[in-house]
Amino acid sequence: MSATDTARGGRVPLVLRNRAFGAVWLGQVLTQAAARMFQVGVAWWLVAYAVDGGRGLASGLFMAVSTLPAVALAPVVARVLARHEHRSVLRTTAALAGAVAGALAVWAWTSGLPVPAVYAATLALATCQAFFDPCLTTSVPELVDDEDIETATGFELSTQSLAGLGGALLGALIVDRAGPAGLAAGCAAAYLAAALLIAGVRFRTAPAPAEGAGDAGDEPGKRSLLGILRSLPHVRRILVCFTAANLFTTAVFVVIPLYTRTELGDGGGTVALLEACLGTGTLIGSFTGARVPGRPTTAGAYCLALMTLALALPGLVPGRPAIAGGLAVAGWCVGVIGVRFVALFQRLVPTADKPGFFAVMQAVLGASFPVASLLFGLAGDHLSARALCLIQAAGLVPAACALALLGTGPREPGAPEPAGAAGARTPEPVGGER
Repeated sequence: MSATDTARGGRVPLVLRNRAFGAVWLGQVLTQAAARMFQVGVAWWLVAYAVDGGRGLASGLFMAVSTLPAVALAPVVARVLARHEHRSVLRTTAALAGAVAGALAVWAWTSGLPVPAVYAATLALATCQAFFDPCLTTSVPELVDDEDIETATGFELSTQSLAGLGGALLGALIVDRAGPAGLAAGCAAAYLAAALLIAGVRFRTAPAPAEGAGDAGDEPGKRSLLGILRSLPHVRRILVCFTAANLFTTAVFVVIPLYTRTELGDGGGTVALLEACLGTGTLIGSFTGARVPGRPTTAGAYCLALMTLALALPGLVPGRPAIAGGLAVAGWCVGVIGVRFVALFQRLVPTADKPGFFAVMQAVLGASFPVASLLFGLAGDHLSARALCLIQAAGLVPAACALALLGTGPREPGAPEPAGAAGARTPEPVGGER
């Protein structure tokens, strides 16, 4: 028996028995924690310090800027990931993000920091992240064995929640104590540390695409982004459902600082608490998602329904316990959905198409982010934060119903046959939407 087999038998965590994946995963934790810390910190800085009137619009515009590159640059990202070494892309984007954050920190320390400069830095950092995230997802088969893909996906998706915990806890608190200069300096340190970690990792050669992969007449790996989606109709319908859902779930990042400021009358510590509740729930969901029974579409529909109730709670029952509990439950739903669907996509999408698919997935799912941020930001200047919570909840109902209807379609490839009584299903170790 090999050392690897012995490790698996002893259930040694993947990040310990596969040091290359562990280093890259830690690099992702650092980059996304920095991104989340910057996002939460700047959103709170705009609402509490930088803007007197139109706080909703200012924070909504900021969130829109921070999500726009992932949508606008999807074709460019796909070409870069298909043509360049993945380790080089990860290392370069992390280093560039560190340089941008460092320059912003120096500017903030030496003179007053104008709001447009923060928006510009946000755009640059989001552009780096738009390359980094799909590149790491695409690189998973180059770092782990096939039987470890689900585990690797769970660890990778847990980064979102770890970033939410660390970034949310630190972002608003750093702004309250050290201002935007301290915030930018902390982000720069995290990005540069990630670049150093990734620089020391050796990636495997990517597996060759299966013979016959792709549509007839298409050269594997050379299809357009729309061609990739056309060849995967069931995946395409799933992505449409989650795009519609994201139009309302994404608004939580605009609602949290507004709710804290207007409904609770609290400061950065409460923002950190609420963001931590959301992140903790997502972390738990990422590690428990594979244990949730049922096919991915059915489990996803139930999670969206539960998220509807969780987001409505602080709108119906104002107060810190209601919004903290609601965010924790909503975060768990996000984590479960993530781990179920991303691992599913890892198996459904041909290897040669993965760079393009994960870039277009990020673009499709993120297409609603800028729109949601602007709409909820504008609405926040005219409606109460409690009303925004109820609007979020109501908007998820159609998406949950549409995803439930997809469960009546063909069984996903790789899903187990029903066991026992008719309709009973064995839980599947497959994963989720990001």
